[in-house]
Amino acid sequence: MAFVGCASTPKNASMGEYIDDSVITTKVKAAILNDKELKVMEVNVETFKGVVQLSGFVNSQGDIRRAAKVASEVKGVKSVKNDMRIK
Repeated sequence: MAFVGCASTPKNASMGEYIDDSVITTKVKAAILNDKELKVMEVNVETFKGVVQLSGFVNSQGDIRRAAKVASEVKGVKSVKNDMRIK
């Protein structure tokens, strides 16, 4: 008897990991949009195996730091890669 599973590889996520990553992405986007200190709309969020990547444009270095902090506080986030730029 053989079993075919949804195991993950370093470059591919399993179905369960993909769903988890989608939930994390949604939660991070919501947290950034709902943060009273951040007034940004141009932040892109991608998640792979719990690692969140932020990209896009913000108004200041403080916004970059704040967005990364907000993202890192979301449950399920393992780490944050910050690739945001100042307008």
